Amino acid sequence: MQLEIRPDPAEVGRARRWARSVLAGSGMAADEPLAQTLVLLVSELVTNAVLHTGRSAVVRLSLPGAPAPETTVRLEVADAGGRAPVPRCAAADATDGRGLTLVDGLADRWGWSREGTGKSVWCELDRRAPDAAGPPCDRTPAFGGLAYEVV
Repeated sequence: MQLEIRPDPAEVGRARRWARSVLAGSGMAADEPLAQTLVLLVSELVTNAVLHTGRSAVVRLSLPGAPAPETTVRLEVADAGGRAPVPRCAAADATDGRGLTLVDGLADRWGWSREGTGKSVWCELDRRAPDAAGPPCDRTPAFGGLAYEVV
């Protein structure tokens, strides 16, 4: 599934709502930690595309066919910007510069590839089945001791 977004900061909220809708349609509960984390990652990657390219972008979500105990969810944001994404070291009082660090901390894998004259930044989240050792992986969106609520 995919969503085209305009180069407008208001599109970030629309992308989050779209992701929640797609997840709900797949049977994933909105309060499931994996869903909350995925919505936060949508917000971060779409924000980067909108702010750093000033051009339209496409958000893609790849979900398994049916809810299963072990699945991988893939998020991609393709934009026309040709520059590679680079995580930054933000100052403690900075209001931006932490997006890719957050992606790196929350996703099981992430990366980027050239796509035409632009690029696609992607990340993957694994949903793990409960096993004898304990409950499934809990991915409560938190970073640096701060919990994030994405609305």
